[in-house]
Amino acid sequence: MITLIAGTNRKSSKSSVMAHCLAEIYAKMGIENEVLELEQLPPETFSPEAYSEKPPEVEAFTRRILDSSGLVVVTPEYNGSMSGALKLFIDLLPYPESFENRPVCYVGIASGQFGALRPVEHLQQVFGYRNAHNFPRRVFVPAVHEVLDGQKGILDEDLASRLEEQAGSFVEFCRKLGRL
Repeated sequence: MITLIAGTNRKSSKSSVMAHCLAEIYAKMGIENEVLELEQLPPETFSPEAYSEKPPEVEAFTRRILDSSGLVVVTPEYNGSMSGALKLFIDLLPYPESFENRPVCYVGIASGQFGALRPVEHLQQVFGYRNAHNFPRRVFVPAVHEVLDGQKGILDEDLASRLEEQAGSFVEFCRKLGRL
């Protein structure tokens, strides 16, 4: 099972659209997958008590991470980094089992010209610290609003091809690590 994380809790986000497009790519490859939508986290997730008394929905999200063979993180760029909701979600997951030896793949999306390079690099540091296996083939999507549509999906053939290549290589990476 590949778990795709839509890396923001913003409603109707481009991260969600991209995660669902990627889910279709993995499904066409015959890979079981699911999209984890941070927008479905309850408001209690963002209270100080969530660190010690996790809401039941957070426990359900945690189980989905622990049961995954690999993670694909679709991250937007918020002020030069990942969204606060994504960082908080990562911080709430149990240590070390959430990411220990788990393969993680990255897709960065942004309105700007660098396609979320900074948040992807920040995430690689965070996941590396947690002993995950960072998959080196990253995809950066600048001007995401021009190449991704909520109804039509991925509009750019070159981008679609790069995402399909990344997905195929990530599946092989997971298999070589004995995770899939």
